[in-house]
Amino acid sequence: MRTLICGSMAYDTIMVFHDRFKNHILPDQLHILNVAFHVPDMRREYGGCAGNIAYSLKLLGGEPLIMATVGEDSGPYLQRLERLRLDRSHVKEVPSTFTAQAFITTDLDDNQITAFHPGAMNFSHLNHIADAQGLTIGIVAPDGREGMMQHAQEFHDAGVPFIFDPGQGLPLFNGEELLNFLQLADYCCVNDYEARLLSEKTGQSIGELAGMVEALIITLGADGAEIHAGGQRLDIPSVKPDDLVDPTGCGDAFRAGLLYGIAGGMPLEKAGRLASLMGSIKIAHRGGQNHKSAPEQIAERYRAAFGEMPW
Repeated sequence: MRTLICGSMAYDTIMVFHDRFKNHILPDQLHILNVAFHVPDMRREYGGCAGNIAYSLKLLGGEPLIMATVGEDSGPYLQRLERLRLDRSHVKEVPSTFTAQAFITTDLDDNQITAFHPGAMNFSHLNHIADAQGLTIGIVAPDGREGMMQHAQEFHDAGVPFIFDPGQGLPLFNGEELLNFLQLADYCCVNDYEARLLSEKTGQSIGELAGMVEALIITLGADGAEIHAGGQRLDIPSVKPDDLVDPTGCGDAFRAGLLYGIAGGMPLEKAGRLASLMGSIKIAHRGGQNHKSAPEQIAERYRAAFGEMPW
């Protein structure tokens, strides 16, 4: 089940400020803001939607193909893909660019200040769906604007079913463009905030949006998810995690489970439950790619949560 994952690969640099931003940002001085935060704790994580989805899909025993653009600093990430046996044949290095990266500073109240540099991600249109063969399913995850539009059209033209996952890229598109994505896609997966924004920008209700695709999947965090398909709504429960450590990448792990289930011919409800489980496994670990489970362990956890085996 070869799955083409179009989206970003990124470095996430996470720093912790051992105080509260509010103690150092004076409201009456915002017009001349000039602050510096001492951050003794710092770590770098491998991230980006394509990297995260592929990582979790590999844990399930899937065959993910990453299609992404990276910069000249991508060496450590590419070496990691090799170690994980993740196919990098459709990862293109763009000269004179940096790999996309986020610099995130968190304070003791979990407030965050983030700077994001898209870098090579803006050249995602240099990759083409036709370059990947033998595909079962694909996903258009957050990436460069032009690349997302191009890859959606190319998936459709190639007759390869795909999930439209606009994520944080949703504000890049107007209502007409978003409707075009839905007309091309077979599935759409968004969180509850993105679902509201999608509805507002297109002027369509959730039911009307769902009618444009085989299924509209809306994630609800700790409340699980909803799958709108065939005029009905399936409620997918959340799975109790081992611990609550870091939500970063949970949505990507969810999408990996969804892709695996759909590609394997699972009923939508079962695919949604597997997706929910993958998000639960991820949230107990920091970053988007540090959780570990073998397929048989995932199957046993699914059985414990839902009273049946997933496959």
